[in-house]
Amino acid sequence: MFRFARNFIARGFIGPKGKKFSKGSITYPLAVGALTAGAAAAYAIKQYKDGRFIELPSLIPIAYADAVPASQASVFSPGKSHALYLWIHLKPGADVKKCARAAANVDKLVNSVSPSDVRDESNEILAGVGFGPAIYAKLTGKVRTDYTYPHRKGPLGEMPATGGDIFIHAKSDDSGKLFELCQLIVKQFPAGSIDRFEDVYGFVYRNGRDLSGFIDGTENPADEEDRQKVAVEKSAGGSYVITQKWIHKHDYINKASDRELASFIGRNRDDGTELRKKIASSHVARMTGGTNFEQKKHLQIVRQSMPFGHVSGDSGLFFIAYAESPQNFEFMLNRMVGAHDQVSDDLMRLSTCVAGNYWYFPSAKELQGLK
Repeated sequence: MFRFARNFIARGFIGPKGKKFSKGSITYPLAVGALTAGAAAAYAIKQYKDGRFIELPSLIPIAYADAVPASQASVFSPGKSHALYLWIHLKPGADVKKCARAAANVDKLVNSVSPSDVRDESNEILAGVGFGPAIYAKLTGKVRTDYTYPHRKGPLGEMPATGGDIFIHAKSDDSGKLFELCQLIVKQFPAGSIDRFEDVYGFVYRNGRDLSGFIDGTENPADEEDRQKVAVEKSAGGSYVITQKWIHKHDYINKASDRELASFIGRNRDDGTELRKKIASSHVARMTGGTNFEQKKHLQIVRQSMPFGHVSGDSGLFFIAYAESPQNFEFMLNRMVGAHDQVSDDLMRLSTCVAGNYWYFPSAKELQGLK
């Protein structure tokens, strides 16, 4: 599932049609793959069911507006050197509307920590807020898509469903500002409303490697337009997000040979190149759906994961990814645990999943409506 998870994108990057974005900007172009207003296009609709894709018999005309609604700043923006992953569980009797309002004020708190008049690329914060399915249903009366995260179990381990109500993802090159932002967010919630929370801080390791030594981000869409296309649902501008906390088995990793590790992942550890011959249980084969070299991927996601932890305690990968539909995650997770063929992902020999959930990150406009 890691694939491995994060890639580095130049921060003074070039956008669509050669437009260069200024430093410190957290506004991103919206017209990605858009059609002229009122125009319609025909798409072959595929449904993922029982471990395979089924193409439905009809072509359905779908009309898109000129621009996709604006996303929150964390969704498909470039990576930073540090990240905050704030996982919040509310008490059963908490006022969900007041709690959502507190979370939706994250932009105000960002401006407090990193004022716009002194903000630049080195201290900007790109943040977004997501909601678990139960609380979002209470806030809006319904959810457009069922994004319940199921507990999964396979021959090599489990992927527990640990739930959660509100999740905040923030990125910055200044780790201190992320810590300060977390303090302000937690303080903003109504007194006694939070049952428990965990704030995990991600960091860059060895110029973008996972703690196992493999290069991160080898399969992430590099172009901003491609990232938006993968991460954002076209109609509402929201994104579905998966979060998982993986604890690495460092004793096993340190004793294993490079050849054994490469066979588990399907890539060489030193340079990240894909193996031409891969076993069916390798991570690359499980994620792409086959053992062919450069196998065509059924589905894509935008990874924003980072290493975390301490040498004196647990450490591993905080996996987070954005997609336009939770089905993008379902395919990959089912493949990891061998839900349909009992072939588990060998990556699970190297790391243990201890927490997991799905979230919905509403569009910027939807989020403002919760205030």
